[in-house]
Amino acid sequence: MITKIGQVMVYVRDQDAAVTFWTEKMGFTVLHDKENEGMRWIEIAPREDAETSIVLHDKNLLEQMDTGLSLETSSLLFYASNFEQLRNELAEKGVTVGDIVAMPTGRTFNFADAEDNYFAVLESN
Repeated sequence: MITKIGQVMVYVRDQDAAVTFWTEKMGFTVLHDKENEGMRWIEIAPREDAETSIVLHDKNLLEQMDTGLSLETSSLLFYASNFEQLRNELAEKGVTVGDIVAMPTGRTFNFADAEDNYFAVLESN
């Protein structure tokens, strides 16, 4: 039985730019930055004790390896208790953010990373 999601893979063209975005704009922490046999993976999370992390993989290298993986960007949904404050802070940092939209599941907005991949944030109580 699966008990939790451990990591989410996000495939990016520029790993350094992705790390800069997630750490400087989103406030994430780099948990690991490793390289083995020419393959680098960077594990990030909103905080060090987070149960789920994101691993930033080099999309260019994986394309060359022809692994058969779908390298499309995952659709990620984040939860935030400081919802409006977070949206305002992201906008002040120059992050592209969408309007706040009321959905059946609650209020949400989206944001784009440095490669124009869009992710969503849902207000949590």
